[in-house]
This record gives sequence, C-alpha cells and structure tokens, in this order.
Amino acid sequence: MKITIWGCRGSIPTPGLSTVKYGGNTTCVEVELEDKTLLILDAGSGIRNLGKKILEEGITEEIYLILTHSHWDHLIGFPFFTPAYSAGFRIHVRGGPVAKETVKSYLEHQMEPPYFPARFSVMRAEFDFTHGIPMVKHIGSSTVTPIPLSHPNGGYGFKISDGGRTFVFLTDNELEYQHEGGRLRGDYLRFCEGADLLLHDAQYTEPEYRRSVGFGHSTVSSAFTLAVRAGVKRFGLFHHDPDHSDSVMDAITTKLQDLLDKKNDDLNLFCASEGREIVL
Repeated sequence: MKITIWGCRGSIPTPGLSTVKYGGNTTCVEVELEDKTLLILDAGSGIRNLGKKILEEGITEEIYLILTHSHWDHLIGFPFFTPAYSAGFRIHVRGGPVAKETVKSYLEHQMEPPYFPARFSVMRAEFDFTHGIPMVKHIGSSTVTPIPLSHPNGGYGFKISDGGRTFVFLTDNELEYQHEGGRLRGDYLRFCEGADLLLHDAQYTEPEYRRSVGFGHSTVSSAFTLAVRAGVKRFGLFHHDPDHSDSVMDAITTKLQDLLDKKNDDLNLFCASEGREIVL
C-alpha cells in the first residue's frame, strides 16, 4: 500500500503562512493498493488537488471514494473533484454499513441552490452508490473493515488490510467521550492492535479539550496513548485544529517524541502533513 495525505486539517480549511508545513486542507487521504486499485478516504478540500493529479497523470479511471461521515469539512472538496465531471470515470462511493442512499443525498444536497452554482446532475462520471461497507468488504486486493466512530451524528473509521500490511484510519473520533453509536476505548484499542500505520484524530491539547468535551475530537495525549498501547508501528497525528500553527504542531510532536525516547519505545511518530507519502 502507498498512502498519500492530501488534507489533514480539521474543521475548516486554514490557508496561510502559519500552516505551510503541515497544510491547511481538510481531510483527504489517497490509498493505492497492491493491485493499483485507488481508494480515497474522505472528500475534504484536499481532494481538489488529488483530482488534478489523477487527470494529469492518467492514474486510473476507476475510483473508490470512502466517506467516514458527512460533516462539511469532509465533503467540502467534492464539488471541485474534477474527475467527477469527466465521462470516462467510474466512481464507487461508499460509507459505513448503513450509508447506502444517504451518502448520495448528502453529496447532492451540498450542490443544490443556493449552496453551489452547478448541480450534481452535471457530473458526467458514472457513479455507483449501491451499498455501504458491511462488516468486512473486499475492494481490489484489500479487505476493508469499518468501526463506528465516537462522534456527533455518527460515522465510521476503517481498517484497510492489503499485502500483509494494515492501515487504520480513525479521524473525528473522541476517545474520552462515548457518543451515541460509538465504541469504548478498549474496542478502538483492539481495532488498532498491531497496525502498520494509524492515523488518528488528535485535535486538542488538554486545556483546549476542557472547553470542547463532546465536540467529537480527541486530545493529543489520548490518541498517543492509544497508539502506544495498541503497539502500532507508525502513528500519525491527524485532524489538526485550525488554530494550531506549524510551530504549535512542531512543539506537540517534539514533546511526544521525548516521551518515546525516555521509554525507549520504537514507535515511529509523526505529525501528518500534506504531500506526505507512506509506503507499507
């Protein structure tokens, strides 16, 4: 698997000089499977640049778009995903086990007047909204397993297993608070256990979280503890707070790395950044 991060910012895009290093685009992650099948996780503002790459490089004409949930920061880039306007593309849109037609309605709704000047109907790609992802789903050479997120209005995280490697994606997951339909911390621990790569929501510092309990996002320390206890090999801080500048993220990462060094823990820790490629 090759994983490329196109957007890792949370809540709202944050362009500007203070976010150049880690990026300001919202959630979008590209996953190229061993058999070259292309998966896209979420359609935040980062999907616009991914769409340009797909057209310029002629990578593929068949795409699996997997949506964790339907909050705006995870859908905002979809109307700007240029392959969707091209007749040669086939786009399979998937969500969790109960998504089905709801995913289609969310994408169509954000392009209705007065929210957007073009309707969903002008898109010329062939769309497949046949079903969500059940308890286990085979896509290309991979196996994709969902787990409910602890987040307002629900959502799903995913484990992608391919070529003997495992990638777990848990954005917008509040470990400190169990939302309706969410799972207990121990369930997420077992879901992540031994993963080759974990990208997990780590939006808040501890002081910030005290003002944000129930908003649907984890603290840096809670996500870090989960990664250590689950014994994952690589852990990326994800869904950065819009108020966290590059210098803030640098300080957070340095502090966590110091903790690992003191424990002689060989966990590969990093702060997710736009353009980062990870090969498993």
